Amino acid sequence: KEMQVKETEIVEKATEFENRKHVYKSTNEKIVASREVKSLILNLNEVYKETKDPEIMELMKRLTLIKRKIEKRLKGRPDA
Repeated sequence: KEMQVKETEIVEKATEFENRKHVYKSTNEKIVASREVKSLILNLNEVYKETKDPEIMELMKRLTLIKRKIEKRLKGRPDA
């Protein structure tokens, strides 16, 4: 039962992050967001290992796309 509460909490946090506006003004904001989304994905992965819930897999995929976008912006454009 305790796992269920933790699981719901993780999914809620991940969904909240996903629905947030992703406008990061400073490099620091991008770094913080990148770390947050990475941690969420890792936590979701733990839940997924237990439950094998396809919805959690989909959520992880969507968060991974957001993470890639943030990291791409962090690296910057070398040709600019």
